[in-house]
Amino acid sequence: MNKPRRLSPQAPAAVVMVRPHHFHPNPQTLQDNGFQARSAQPAADAAAMQALAKRAHHEVTRMAAQLEEAGVTVHVFDCNNFETPDAVFPNNWFSTHAGGHVAVYPMAAPSRQRERRWDIIEMLKTRYRVQDVIDYSGLAMDGVYLEGTGAMVLDHVQRVAYAVRSRRTDPVALERFCTNFNFEPMAFDAADAQGQPVYHTNVLMTIGTNFAMVCLDMITNTARRAEIAERLAAGGRDVVALSASQIDDFAGNALELQGPDGLILALSARAMASLTQAQRTLLAEHVLLLPLEVPTIELAGGSVRCMLAGIHLAPRSVAS
Repeated sequence: MNKPRRLSPQAPAAVVMVRPHHFHPNPQTLQDNGFQARSAQPAADAAAMQALAKRAHHEVTRMAAQLEEAGVTVHVFDCNNFETPDAVFPNNWFSTHAGGHVAVYPMAAPSRQRERRWDIIEMLKTRYRVQDVIDYSGLAMDGVYLEGTGAMVLDHVQRVAYAVRSRRTDPVALERFCTNFNFEPMAFDAADAQGQPVYHTNVLMTIGTNFAMVCLDMITNTARRAEIAERLAAGGRDVVALSASQIDDFAGNALELQGPDGLILALSARAMASLTQAQRTLLAEHVLLLPLEVPTIELAGGSVRCMLAGIHLAPRSVAS
């Protein structure tokens, strides 16, 4: 049962979401996103594309409303740019950190480099206490990429940045981020059943305050696998072992949030359905499970966690 507790540095109480008006699976990211490659179906004509975009728009609207009903503050921004089909995944281009820090990241696909929106950064400065913005986005000009909290899963409690090695996670950028933001880098290799490298760490693992969910079997080096399992369990966390098939259903792509009455785990309905009863029971000891229907968005190779950019900043006082 989810119980009220003190605020956790791991679980943001507010998020940014981007609602797309021209959603479609991005051909520029198809090559190394195995989740997209297995699920995305190209639209047959303009009418089909329009219907797909309408469904995605509805899913984001409904998800934002459900999170608000659960007591999470949601800042929704609309995207009318047809050239940024993955704008629905804002967690890749910026992240926020306690102490008033914001990072902006270099993205691999040209279309994704255009997702950066300074109106979102300005909203953060207005509504929250922002001390500085560290902009790494220029590294993309040199072919150096680090796709935010897709490339990294951050343990804000133990100060560890878990990162699967891929073309979207450059070791130089990872080290630079960890130095600037006081995280220990924990890089490793991971691959799916077909031997394809995992493109983003946040499809493989979720870290909560008192639990972690991860598919250890997809970590290719056995010594590193054991080390990661040990680190995730540090501090008494329960580690929920996910299977490769559950990863395919986006069970690893979830985000712990802070609600008014306790901690919430936002995950997709597809991910929820893939969990065993024993896994659900264990997770329910720590969080309220909140399944969200986003089947259209998942065609693009990401799910609920990818859709949420958590705000780890102190809110400004609202003048009466």
